[in-house]
Amino acid sequence: MSDWPPKPDSSHTPPPQDPRSPDHHSAVTQGDALQVLEKAVLASVQEQRRARRWSIFFKLLAFGYILLLFIIMGRGCSMHEGGAVSVGSTSPHLAVVDIDGTIGSGSNDVNSEDVSEALEKAFEASGSKAIALKINSPGGSPVQSDEIWQEIKRLRAEHKDKKVYAVIGDMGASGAYYIASAADEIYVNPSSLVGSIGVIMPNYGVSELARKIGVEDRTMTAGAHKAILSPTQPVNPEERAHIQNLLNNVHGHFIAAVKAGRGKRLKENPDMFSGLFWTGEQAIALGLADHNGSVSSLARELKLDKTVEYTLPANPLESLLGRMGTSIGQGIGMSVQQRLESQQTAELR
Repeated sequence: MSDWPPKPDSSHTPPPQDPRSPDHHSAVTQGDALQVLEKAVLASVQEQRRARRWSIFFKLLAFGYILLLFIIMGRGCSMHEGGAVSVGSTSPHLAVVDIDGTIGSGSNDVNSEDVSEALEKAFEASGSKAIALKINSPGGSPVQSDEIWQEIKRLRAEHKDKKVYAVIGDMGASGAYYIASAADEIYVNPSSLVGSIGVIMPNYGVSELARKIGVEDRTMTAGAHKAILSPTQPVNPEERAHIQNLLNNVHGHFIAAVKAGRGKRLKENPDMFSGLFWTGEQAIALGLADHNGSVSSLARELKLDKTVEYTLPANPLESLLGRMGTSIGQGIGMSVQQRLESQQTAELR
């Protein structure tokens, strides 16, 4: 009987390799190389996965940051459009508009455009029973102050059932008092600083200093007085008189506005319109203010349980970008020049 299954032919079986032989050493070396290569590939794959995970994380972080910026901008825009005052605006309340900071035409200043928009919304809200101007300001631009004063007068005439109260905190001076004088009544703290009814135009002369250090003024003009108030040139009497008349004219507008607003309550004296300022207690005695009080005490006096803020909030992103642009764009020389030029603007401060 034949053997089944057939046995392998032993004559073709390769002989075992001697570990000391060169062929055996070559096989071991190739195996080690394959293992090293495999580990390197696995490490590379793991590193790629790790890098991919970090890439996704940073992309999500950047997306979240951008989304947060859009939310802030959207909230600022919605509040600017009146969203901040929609809550509770139909129930009886005291409407509050802030006059806080320097009065000027800049977006970060107390400007007439924003204040007028806030005032109009405050007057038109069905639930607002009175308007409180919450004032803490040293003053600023006479133009902006007068525009706000005019707007208060206009809205008071259109809404005769709603009174306007000015509530002065730490300071209601110069242009800020100009605005306050349009209110029906003015409330102060006994220690508030009130008044400073005057106009100032700061200016500095460095002509003697320039001459001593060898600086030559080569300013060229078309117009005899175009370089008026140049810091490197002496002021001639004719130009000085012209500037003084200009300041007196603006001062006259200020005095007329205060007299129109305060009327017979003023107890005029020679210093009242001299630019001096007084404490709240002294201001009441002079007829520049009416009562001691705050926004909270005013609300209680009017029997209103709620106050609603109508002030238009500044856009935080716009403020940040504006400051960054200003910092980058201004060189030292330009900054000095702009400061000197800005000091030649009449201010109620």
